Amino acid sequence: MQEARARLFTAVWPGQRLRERLSGARDAWRWPSGAKPVDDAKMHLTLHFIGAFARDRMAALESTLASLPIEPATLHALGPEVWRGGIAVLRFSAEPALAALHAAIGAALHDFGVALDPRPFAPHVTLARRARGAAPPRTPLDLQWQASGFALVESVRGADAGYRLVRNFGGAD
Repeated sequence: MQEARARLFTAVWPGQRLRERLSGARDAWRWPSGAKPVDDAKMHLTLHFIGAFARDRMAALESTLASLPIEPATLHALGPEVWRGGIAVLRFSAEPALAALHAAIGAALHDFGVALDPRPFAPHVTLARRARGAAPPRTPLDLQWQASGFALVESVRGADAGYRLVRNFGGAD
């Protein structure tokens, strides 16, 4: 039996070629013992974490998200960082089109009563957790991401744990 609530987020979802480049960027690090690199299939750039959301309201949410304007953006990798808490990330530029999409999705989610993260938007792809002391590659990464859409994604728990793409909005990236 399916739970009444789904754990959701919105993200810019990479296509296969970009996913391979992101995996290569992750694999170029030297990870400390105990680090937890992110699986290839889970790499993405989160726009908004929604959290538990009633399944009976998902169709309305999808309809609202589908009506949002999407302007393509070229995201540029800025470089690797290890954030507080041992989160290793690859930072991306906050292009105006991406910032506008983030704001539009945020406004739509607010209308659904979703509590938004108050921190400033910092576009990134998480590469690993428990990565305190990790050494990023010394060679700069020349990576561009043509983002022409976003996805609504469910975080699935239990035996089938992972991410389930609920719906893509705009083009594949």
